[in-house]
Amino acid sequence: MSRILRHITLVALILMLGASMEAQVTQISTLETTSSGAARITVSSDTDHYYVLYHKEREAADFSFAIDMRLGEAGSTTLHDRLATADLDQYQVLAHPISAPVDTDGDGVDDLAELSELGSASPFNTAQPVLREDGVTQVPDTTTQRELSFLRSIDVNGAQLDELQTVKFYILDGETDYPRLYFLNGKKNLAHVDFATAVDLELSGQLYRGQIGYHPNIPAPDGTLGTYRFRFQPSDIIPFEEIRKVQRLLAAHLGFVDNNLCFYPLPAALPQVEEEQALYDDSRVCLLYESDLYGDINYLPLNLTEGYGLLRILEEGEMPLQTDVIILNTIPNELSRVGGIITTVPQTPLAHVNLRAIQDQVPNAFIRRALETDSITALLGKFVYYKVEDQAFTLVESTREAVDAHFEALRPKEDQIPPRDLDQTSILSLDDIAFGDSDKFGVKCTNLATMRGFGFEEGTIPWGFGIPFYYYDAFMSYNGFYEMISEQLANPAFTEDVLFQDEWLDDFRDIIKDADMPQWMWDDLTALQESFPEGTSIRCRSSSNNEDLPGFSGAGLYDSKTQHPHEGHISKSVKQVFASTWNFRAFREREFFRVDHLNTAMGILCHPNFTAETVNGVGVSTDPLHGTQNNFYLNSQKGEDLVTNPEASSIPEELLLFREDNSVAPIVLRLSNLNDGEQLMTPEQLEQLRAHLLIIHDEFLDLYDPVVSEGFAMEIEYKITADDRLAIKQARPWAGFWSQIAPVEEEEPEAPTATEHLRLRNNPTQGELLLDVVMEQEGSLNYALYDTAGRKLCAETTLTLTEGPAALTINCVPELGPGLYFLRVELEAEIQSLPFVRI
Repeated sequence: MSRILRHITLVALILMLGASMEAQVTQISTLETTSSGAARITVSSDTDHYYVLYHKEREAADFSFAIDMRLGEAGSTTLHDRLATADLDQYQVLAHPISAPVDTDGDGVDDLAELSELGSASPFNTAQPVLREDGVTQVPDTTTQRELSFLRSIDVNGAQLDELQTVKFYILDGETDYPRLYFLNGKKNLAHVDFATAVDLELSGQLYRGQIGYHPNIPAPDGTLGTYRFRFQPSDIIPFEEIRKVQRLLAAHLGFVDNNLCFYPLPAALPQVEEEQALYDDSRVCLLYESDLYGDINYLPLNLTEGYGLLRILEEGEMPLQTDVIILNTIPNELSRVGGIITTVPQTPLAHVNLRAIQDQVPNAFIRRALETDSITALLGKFVYYKVEDQAFTLVESTREAVDAHFEALRPKEDQIPPRDLDQTSILSLDDIAFGDSDKFGVKCTNLATMRGFGFEEGTIPWGFGIPFYYYDAFMSYNGFYEMISEQLANPAFTEDVLFQDEWLDDFRDIIKDADMPQWMWDDLTALQESFPEGTSIRCRSSSNNEDLPGFSGAGLYDSKTQHPHEGHISKSVKQVFASTWNFRAFREREFFRVDHLNTAMGILCHPNFTAETVNGVGVSTDPLHGTQNNFYLNSQKGEDLVTNPEASSIPEELLLFREDNSVAPIVLRLSNLNDGEQLMTPEQLEQLRAHLLIIHDEFLDLYDPVVSEGFAMEIEYKITADDRLAIKQARPWAGFWSQIAPVEEEEPEAPTATEHLRLRNNPTQGELLLDVVMEQEGSLNYALYDTAGRKLCAETTLTLTEGPAALTINCVPELGPGLYFLRVELEAEIQSLPFVRI
């Protein structure tokens, strides 16, 4: 029911009651503070009335929000404020005749009807009832809370850790006096959007999405144990006034709260909270921080399963291997597949790290003092077996054979010999390097050189030089390093003892950095360095021959170095890049993917170093995140905080650019948390980036000439420089494309599912959306349109279709504003959400 209709209903009810039925303000007899610090309000009463308690903030002009309702008792009735006691003049009680109940929240259902259905309804909540399997509009008791929770409680050191019983909430129309509030049933709807689509939620107004958890060992404001905390999405930064309103709304609908509901700000919100600390101090909003919540908990099992891998500490900015069991000192925003996870800081059950662990079925736990525990640190650099259970974890040394057996199904079946051509014996200017020279200089170098011929504005693609593989091979041979590596590859102590392997490679890299160069190589590098203007810092970037292989990206394995003018001869940085060929992580990755170590070669791309850039980012000439058609995906961040290795609290900007029309504004999926709510790039910069990315895609499509062109895309790294110019520093085929053409074993094809017969045709500029469907037999098809938050935008449509193909025009698309949308289609009991963009 719309808010206008609710208002009309409320007015009609009031007119029907007449003057004699008007609510009466009832004098408060006593205001008592309970032992918990909550308020108990008593009024004189009778059984012919029911009583509604209102609360207002000190600065409010009137009473606009009800917080409790009771049927009248003979003599007196007691009502409750579940938050801290306020002053007497902040409360008001209204008495209504039971014979003529009103509709306090204006949702079209009278108070007594909702009071009799607490749980599925609430007299202070305008949300319409939903099926219990999806959620509720009120949580009257802890039994209901447990029924809704995603995870069960566990026993930690003899105490039940009910914090794991996390319940998510969804608030809509947050700017109104009576918002719509839902509590999700996490056993069916893990994510907010799952709930929104399951119940056809009509989203409107200010939206809040968050979760509530219980901490039995955390003191409440009165000092007694047991505190509930509520928090919002990691990227949400919500001002104090709205936090206070949400706390009051939640408390009125959590029947078990007793002045123990506190706000838990996540890292992105901490600066805002600190700025408004005086307001919190002078309010009923208590704050909980990480140190408060988890100070006494040393072990928290999150995903109970087992796995194998190499135990190592993952430092900030590093990329893990899928064969690693990693120890994290911070919680990253995203995490690739690994063998197991240990964090030394607490996680919540619905943290992205844990959801990824659940998805990949790998063990995950919080172990507070993992790096101070001898039995754990003694295993660093060794192969381990790791199991997470309710009461304890198991972490013991394993064997390479056991780890290999565990991951064997994920490895390529054949050895990979990376191509290297050593016939190119001289350093070349980028303008003299061709696309086909990647087996001499590496893909990173040749692709950048190739883009210099695309006709872009001067400075867009850096000028510089390429050092071919020949120099690396000559340097290694000159110093006898190949013999040293071959000896270790045949040494069981090196191949079987990973700690020894790590230490030996570390020492080997130091030997490479200190080694001599042939005089001719020194002279060539001197000439290269002197070719740059005096005072130039030169960026020396790794460009190996085992990156961008089918099924093997190799991104981030090797080091790039900057040679500053005061550091002397450029050979220092060149040897550092050469040495990075033998990074422990690079060696392990090559080992896992069966890449031949002795045929690995390192080229180097040299160009002037970028400094003080205002924006940096990654762009893909497709939309790999949502799968929309004819769009480029951009992920950007302000300044020098790399989107490829962001700091823990960094939230980058995400945009979709329509590839075919420069007059179309970008679709903003998310703004950066570092730029005060503004887009990072100007329209002119975005148009230049769009045009260049289109050229890069089309040119490299011709150059790579893949057998299967569908799905081909280019990924670029770009910057907006200190003088506000676009610079493109790298281009490589998007990794997802390689996975599509990587050889796979032939399998018996499965019969297509019903929803595989669906395809969208979208014309985003005209608003036309067609759904192609092939019906195996006569049947019904149902569809509805949603936005990214799960808001249902048009009336649901059900059609009966005959056997065969059909092209359906989706109605109401022309009325939609610009944005990303989803068509949710149900066909033969299967459901699929198809993304599309409206310009």
